[in-house]
Amino acid sequence: MVYLDRTMEQTTTTHDSFFQIISTLLKPLIFASKDNFAHLAAVKDIEPLAQNLCRQAIALPIPENNVKNIKELQNMFEGFDSLALEGKRERIKRAMEIIKEIEACPRMHLPGVRSLPLKALIKGQKPAPECIYGGAEVRSQSSIEEIKDKLSRLLMSITQVKGIGPKLGAIFKKKGLETVEDVLYWLPIRYEDRRQIKKISLLRIGTKEVASGEIMAMGEVFYGRRKVFEISMGDGSGFLRLKWFHYRLPLIKKRYKIGQRLVVYGEIGSFGGQKEIIHPDVEIFEKGEEVDSINFNAIVPVYSQIGNMHQKTLRKIIRNIVDDYSSLSVGSVPSDIQKRYGLLELPAAMSEVHTPSKIPSCPSLEKGGRRDLNSRDWLPKKSLVFDELFCLEIGLALKKRSVCREDGIAFKVGVNFKSAAMVEKLLSMLPFKLTAAQERVVSEIKMDMSEPHPMNRLIQGDVGSGKTVVAFIASLIAIENNYQSAIMAPTEILAEQHYLNIHRYADVLGIKIALLTSSFAKSEKMGILNHIKAGEADLVIGTHALIQEDVEFKKLGLVIVDEQHRFGVVQRALLKNKGARGKPACAWPHSDRGQGTEKELTPDVLVMTATPIPRTLAMTVFGDLDVSVIDELPPGRRPIKTKVFREKEREQVYKIIRGELVKGRQSYIVYPLIEESEELDLRDATKMAEHMKKDIFSEYNIGLLHGRMKPDEKEAVMKAFKAKEINILVSTTVIEVGIDVPNASVMVIEHAERFGLSQLHQLRGRVGRGGYDSFCILLAGRVGSEDTYKRLKVMENTNDGFKIAEEDLNIRGPGDFLGTRQSGLPDFRIANLLTDASILQKARDEAFNLLRNDPDLIKQEHNALKQIVKVRWNGKMELSQIG
Repeated sequence: MVYLDRTMEQTTTTHDSFFQIISTLLKPLIFASKDNFAHLAAVKDIEPLAQNLCRQAIALPIPENNVKNIKELQNMFEGFDSLALEGKRERIKRAMEIIKEIEACPRMHLPGVRSLPLKALIKGQKPAPECIYGGAEVRSQSSIEEIKDKLSRLLMSITQVKGIGPKLGAIFKKKGLETVEDVLYWLPIRYEDRRQIKKISLLRIGTKEVASGEIMAMGEVFYGRRKVFEISMGDGSGFLRLKWFHYRLPLIKKRYKIGQRLVVYGEIGSFGGQKEIIHPDVEIFEKGEEVDSINFNAIVPVYSQIGNMHQKTLRKIIRNIVDDYSSLSVGSVPSDIQKRYGLLELPAAMSEVHTPSKIPSCPSLEKGGRRDLNSRDWLPKKSLVFDELFCLEIGLALKKRSVCREDGIAFKVGVNFKSAAMVEKLLSMLPFKLTAAQERVVSEIKMDMSEPHPMNRLIQGDVGSGKTVVAFIASLIAIENNYQSAIMAPTEILAEQHYLNIHRYADVLGIKIALLTSSFAKSEKMGILNHIKAGEADLVIGTHALIQEDVEFKKLGLVIVDEQHRFGVVQRALLKNKGARGKPACAWPHSDRGQGTEKELTPDVLVMTATPIPRTLAMTVFGDLDVSVIDELPPGRRPIKTKVFREKEREQVYKIIRGELVKGRQSYIVYPLIEESEELDLRDATKMAEHMKKDIFSEYNIGLLHGRMKPDEKEAVMKAFKAKEINILVSTTVIEVGIDVPNASVMVIEHAERFGLSQLHQLRGRVGRGGYDSFCILLAGRVGSEDTYKRLKVMENTNDGFKIAEEDLNIRGPGDFLGTRQSGLPDFRIANLLTDASILQKARDEAFNLLRNDPDLIKQEHNALKQIVKVRWNGKMELSQIG
């Protein structure tokens, strides 16, 4: 029975592959034979397509009589492209008779397998893509070997594709297109409906149209001092003028001749009462030729420019790749999920987005306009997006599940999860009471830390919401359980700030903390390393220096990563891997719990960010983490008044600063550069600090802070600023996070147009910490466009970091917003996390539900999914659990 099932599976797979090959060949034959072969001349390059498809079919384990039929088909198309129209017509008739014979083959009608829909096709009914390629109703259960082979062939370099050599391959590579799969996923930016060739007299001004006619006159024409090359084209119903403003006269005169027949496409304009197209798409036809189906007589894809390559050349190359390789695409979405959402299989969707069989529902395209691919309700595009996001979420679900399977530390957090003694003591020392949001997040952390599996939690909170004290409480729980904690910050100044803020409490609590950055002298660093290794440092605060090989912890139980989006996934993993050796559960004093052989224990991980992250992005980038949100600011925090100023209003800005200084307040002035740059015409912190001292605020003390200063120099400047010895701190963005000076009430950001909105919000959060009215001034140096100015005006309208983050994400895209290349995610080829939020949620629900039922992806129907996840997540994360 097992043997029979396996045989049926292989036969079904062979049938589906054979079915797809024949259907692909049938499409151009049906088009050519329509309306008594009216479109025969429009069909180009059938010979290489047919030969390639026949070779693929013969390679399959098909019945002998079908091998004979395919070989006859192969002979039919030898020399086909060079035949006269009559010869082509006879060959196509015979080819379609052979395909009818294949349809009649008894072995092709298998139990549970549909037959080829050739009768409907040959009658002239164009099938839907799901009918031609196999929709959600039928899905091939390919063997693992077949799937691996397909995926491997898709990863083939495009330089191995016929017609693309090393030179052309290098041009494609500049666009990031290196493999066949890269090209398949490089979708058109829009479509143009060029199916209907109109009489010139019927062309409509302001629309994009296709027209045909003969060249009646041509030559250079002068409009004032400007030379324009013009062609006058007629079709008996009227005349159409074609114009080129950019051209090379010898080449254009060589290309076009009086009497040539042209087919042209472009936006119809009017000048001097005559219709015209400026820089049209042109096809030249010899006598007896008809328009091709790639650039005309079709819904034509338009691709983003590659080098100086013409769209015609680009379309031909991509069409060949789509025809030859789209059938190899293997989708990740199982058939039952495809059916539930009415999705196409990946090969069908891939073919349809490059060569649409019908107009995607879009009024502008129906009127001769263009189709913007940002519309996500078009089924082929929706199918591709769902496939990409489903595979992404499967990877995140596997990642989360693998963490849950690791041995962790079951920390003792107190009776009924009440705070332990050390935490209680800290809370009594704090000059403020925790907000309800902070208390809620602390409870979530305690619950996680009590479990025998590693905590993997993200704390999200706006600027000034009090994430650091929550993280410190978590570290105290680990320390009280005789484990070490580590806090990794992205910059030395932030690590030093954490160290200074925590140090004053640590001494009273009786815990030892250490600061480790790359700036320490070798001898000093060795002493710190020895303390860490011996377990004498309870809490270690540092930068990337913490993940160096020479850093060894005795018993690391908790890893805290601050401003986590600035670290790559590998860096976070390196710190996590410095975990403690111990027993699977914490051995309490006077308890038998946790007795047994020592083994590697994974420390708990807590990551924090003050960059508010929109929910759609958070559930993707942090899909493997549990998310806690501190959505409440401490009492007494006043909204910061934000205002955008242009360069001409600089004196007003200085007046506001001076007004605050008179009141005894202090000010930050932030610049994008440390020193003057020859490449960038921007003010810099060093030069402007001197200018402020000499010419603007000579009666006040001016300080300078930037990332190139030594740690002790930076600390001295910050101490002086906190002590009010410095009135104005001129700085770079090193003060973006972690700096807390309650008396500072003005933040001026020079060249604000150079910063992202989320970064501006972070900088703004440095003021307003002392209960005074505070101001953030965005001084725009050169606002290149009105859009840039409007973007900055967003900051005036809200202090809500999440709203700002949504707008920033919308403007910059998810890749730039968080640096997804560093986040450990596969690259997004099609999906957009803003416009595809609803699809993302569905894909996530389906992915997590699937893994609940098949946690190791061992079911046969998940063979494809398992292999695809490995390929798409390759190098991004450990998926050893799925084989």
